[in-house]
Parts: sequence; structure tokens; C-alpha cells
Amino acid sequence: MPAMREVSKVACLAGLLLSGVSGVTGAQGTSAPARAATAAPVSAATARGVSSVAVEISGTVKGQIVACPKTLKVSAAAVCLYVRSTPASLRPLVRGKLGTRAQGDWKTSGQASSLLVAAAAGGAANTFVLMAPLSAQESLLVVDTAPTTTAASAARPAAPAGVIKGQPYVLGSDLIGVVSVTPLGSGKFRLTRGGLDPLTVTVGQKRAQLGSGSVELPLVPATDGTNLIFPLAGLRSLGCTFTPAGSNVTVACGQASVGLRPIVF
Repeated sequence: MPAMREVSKVACLAGLLLSGVSGVTGAQGTSAPARAATAAPVSAATARGVSSVAVEISGTVKGQIVACPKTLKVSAAAVCLYVRSTPASLRPLVRGKLGTRAQGDWKTSGQASSLLVAAAAGGAANTFVLMAPLSAQESLLVVDTAPTTTAASAARPAAPAGVIKGQPYVLGSDLIGVVSVTPLGSGKFRLTRGGLDPLTVTVGQKRAQLGSGSVELPLVPATDGTNLIFPLAGLRSLGCTFTPAGSNVTVACGQASVGLRPIVF
């Protein structure tokens, strides 16, 4: 599925390429396209990858590096090549040069063709090549960074107010069997275990009430609007201990214990 989504995005870019190419050829014939619009910055490593593929292809097809059209939506690393050959004759040359780094074969959308390229055989695609005709005997090739569709690139939900990123938290519902959590309203929750003094906490405050006294929590509790989101280290205030077990933790409160996976925002 990720590969199909990448191809779909490349196809969309190919449509933009065609609109840019038609604008250039209509206004300037076969002259070099206008300078590209400013795009978002990219890392030096990414730019080197695109440049490397562009140099390889240029040497194979005898292309001339030109400025990318303004209407072409590309990154700051993109390289555009003008070639005096047809796409039909160029596709096998480019595919053959890239060898096993090319992922699959050329995909066609309208008059444009696209090809995903990895830095090494079997790796994830980090570059793509777009190709479209400028005239009966001329073509424009574009080498740019490939669209990313990994889970790591997906936007993560916003952390609840007050939580510290990178720190472990637990939901009140995860503590069933060892600690009882009761919502009191107005952002307050009561945590109790056995016959010991209850711990009353307030969302956004480190100071908590333990029996008739008070205690300082290591981090402020939070909530998602329904559940208590409690700092794992705060369970020590109830006399609980926790033992890491890989990505999970065993929480022990007296004779009772439970295994859970802490939440890290």
C-alpha cells in the first residue's frame, strides 16, 4: 500500500509537470524553462542523492541542466534536464542505467512518466524521475525527492496540555487491579490502593494531597478530557514500584501487580 500511495503522489506531480511544460512550450517554444519558484529547504544528504541520480541520468541521455519551470511544484533540491530525444527512447536508457535501484517500471499519467528510485537496491525510494515531452523530439526530465509515506512522517496527535514529551505516563484505566482511580470533577482525581491513605491529584499541579498531608509529584498529571494521564514516577507516592520489561513495565503496589505499556508523547 505505501508504494501505491507513493506512485499516486508522483502521478499528481506528473500532472503538474505537464501543466508547467505546456506553459513553457506555449510561451517559449523549446527554449530553456524559467527559474523555479522558491521551495522548502531540504537536507544536504537529500540534495546529494537527487544530484547523484541527475548526474547519472544526464550522462546517459546527454541532457542539459536547465532551470525548472515556475509552475512545477518541486523541492529546492530538484534538478531539471532538457534532452533532445523522445520519452519513448529515453525510458529504457534511464531504467537501464538505474538498474536494481529503480522500483518497478515507469508509471504513466497522461503524457508524463514517473519512476521511483532508491539509494541502494532493495531500499526505500528516496528519489523519483519525471519525464514529459516538450515537442516531438524533445523531453524534460525532473529528478526530485520522493514523497514520503512512512508512519514516522505522519502527523502525531497533539500531546495533552501539561505533559512532558519523552516522559512515561499511564492511564488511570491501566491501573485497574492495583490502584483505583475516581474522578472528582474540576480536574481532580482520587487514587487509592488497599487501606492506605488516598492520593488526590489535580490536573496541571504537582502538589497533591496524600491523606491529611501533601506530597510533590515529579510531573503534573494531565487529562484527555476523560481519562487521568498520570506520570509513571508519580506512583511512588502510593508506595508502588515499577520494573521495566522491554517496552512494558510491571507496576507492583503491595501484593498486587499489573503489566502495562507506558504512554510516551
